[in-house]
Amino acid sequence: MQKEFIIGNEVIVKACLAAGAEIMFGYPITPTTEIMSYWTKISEKDEKDRIKFLQAEDEMAAGFAMIGAVLAGKKCFTATSGPGNILMQDPMSMAEAMRLPTVTFIMQRGGPSTGTVIYSQQELILTCHGGNGEGIRIVYAPATLQELYDLSIKAFNTAWQYHFPTFILGDGYLAKMQGEVEIWDPKEKGFQLIPAVSYLGEGKNNSLIKKFQPTGSFSVKKNYVNLRNCFNLEEEILQVNLDLKKAFNEITPQISEYEAYHCNNAEKIIIAYGIVAAAAKQALIKLKNEKVGLFRPITLNPFPKESIQEIVRQAKQIYILESSLGQLASIVRQNLYGLDIPIQEFGKPGMGFEVEEIGKLIS
Repeated sequence: MQKEFIIGNEVIVKACLAAGAEIMFGYPITPTTEIMSYWTKISEKDEKDRIKFLQAEDEMAAGFAMIGAVLAGKKCFTATSGPGNILMQDPMSMAEAMRLPTVTFIMQRGGPSTGTVIYSQQELILTCHGGNGEGIRIVYAPATLQELYDLSIKAFNTAWQYHFPTFILGDGYLAKMQGEVEIWDPKEKGFQLIPAVSYLGEGKNNSLIKKFQPTGSFSVKKNYVNLRNCFNLEEEILQVNLDLKKAFNEITPQISEYEAYHCNNAEKIIIAYGIVAAAAKQALIKLKNEKVGLFRPITLNPFPKESIQEIVRQAKQIYILESSLGQLASIVRQNLYGLDIPIQEFGKPGMGFEVEEIGKLIS
């Protein structure tokens, strides 16, 4: 293990290398461009020619190229933000339908449209539930640079273990901030990396049109064969969606994560994610008030529903802090349905929360 003083985008690159990734597909867009530049420098110095990079003509092409590499049995990833995230939804919907283990890094920027290139949390709904489907995908939300490294490695394992598209949802601040990060080697820590497998198979009995069936207890059992690019009957697409949702529900207890800080006896509970949650935690440390706690979902999808309901049940007041206008609040309210607790929302799209500001909001 070693500690390095680096920015968030370089943290991502080092985590991808540690996780065994070989290829990045992407298109430049702020604030994720440094991920490409760092990865390119490493690929140019790779004497074994194992680390590769392809700049596609746009984000949509980058997403589909990643899918092609995944089908061929390569550990790969992409990264984008804002307008690029919108374009990525086409290949991401395809990855959902095919249950492909893709890994995508989203570092949010302010909207609407091109908006700003700095910071926001306005891509939460898009990342969790984008595309023409039901949002059957896994979304991690790191709050610190160290978590960015740790969860990025975990994202690859989660994707290849459960065969669902997996996302790291960060933001422009986390991408650009610089700090000390412990760069650990999974092998030295005894962290078992799950290898990539080819979906194309070998020989005449494993053709392109043969559906890949993930191994293990979380496989989706299908009794149909689809040799078309779409389904003709409503009953067919209904079965596909029900199968995907059932498999996703089965793995939810193994995947969902959260942090509960000083929530045991708290009368007031802040709910926030990502860097806003990091600021909220610092505010609580300064306040030193045992009656105020923080609930931070680490997985935004699947959301830790049972955990949040149990933890906030005794609270008299809930505060939802986010750098968007109600995206997190809509998810929280849905998962707290049935609990009669007053909720106050604070939304600042495209702007961050200062520690002192949070202290005043909840006092």
